[in-house]
Amino acid sequence: MAESSGKDPLIIRSMEFIGGMIEPTGWRPPADLPEIAFSGRSNVGKSSLLNTLLRRRAFARVSKTPGRTREINFFRINGTFTLVDLPGYGYAKVSKERKEVWGGLIDEYIRTSPTLRGVVQLLDIRRDPTDDDKQMLDFLADIEKPTIVTLTKADKLSKNEVAERSQKIARQLLLDPEQVIVFSSHTGYGRDELAEAVSSLMSQ
Repeated sequence: MAESSGKDPLIIRSMEFIGGMIEPTGWRPPADLPEIAFSGRSNVGKSSLLNTLLRRRAFARVSKTPGRTREINFFRINGTFTLVDLPGYGYAKVSKERKEVWGGLIDEYIRTSPTLRGVVQLLDIRRDPTDDDKQMLDFLADIEKPTIVTLTKADKLSKNEVAERSQKIARQLLLDPEQVIVFSSHTGYGRDELAEAVSSLMSQ
């Protein structure tokens, strides 16, 4: 969980919204670039993390209402890779039917995308992993998809609490603590470490 130092491992020179995938068999951009997907519960802070990672204040809309993203959104970054923003899952006020649609959409994309290099799975460091979180991680493990586990909202806790929570979550997920990245969109902590991990995935 050490913070990276030195030059920026992911310099953003250009980015372009390509479009959204609404149905499992619907439109999606040509899979001609490496893809990195970002996944997590609806209130995990994914939009804020993407803003911080890409150093763009309003790149991903930060919504106060979880569960608003209803499609898979694709963004071309630097003309070299595609960032894929998956719909948030687990929002209680979303209907069962809508949850099933989103689940099928995510499942189909992850299983069938030929250029998906890996998934950044976000968890709130203040909360124990939910059944939805564990199901997603089990799914990614079953299909042997490289996964970067990132714990968001670290600025909400003290330094000691961050260490305790990250170790506990790593144990719950049967991971080494060094496999988990601690992140704060508010302070930028963990940004370069996550950027380096994403760059490493793209080079595989």
